[in-house]
Amino acid sequence: QVQLVESGGGLVESGGSLRLSCAASGRASSVYGLGWFRQAPGKEREFVAAFTFAWIAGRTYYADSVKGRFTISGDNAKNAVNLQMNSLKPDDTAVYYCAAPRSFFYSGSSDPSDFAAWGQGTQVTVSS
Repeated sequence: QVQLVESGGGLVESGGSLRLSCAASGRASSVYGLGWFRQAPGKEREFVAAFTFAWIAGRTYYADSVKGRFTISGDNAKNAVNLQMNSLKPDDTAVYYCAAPRSFFYSGSSDPSDFAAWGQGTQVTVSS
């Protein structure tokens, strides 16, 4: 079983930056990558970014809404990722969740059902 622990988040003004971190523990051999989703009040959970550790390691995937503003980086040896969020907008306000994909061959799916383990979430609030 894989456990995910997020850190970072908080309150920032529009245009500011925040950095989120996620570390996986437990069955390290089944951590094929790590990704981030977010969920705002009244909205569905949406994909943000992902980084692969397994098949074709080091690949990054982004939602169109964050391309050019967010950067995900990973450390395979530590089973950890960071999400650097720049040029934040009020629309980025949400609870951000770290998640681990089910498949060794994960290649960028944005479907939450393709992720097997989830963190507890961390709040990001961007004020206008």
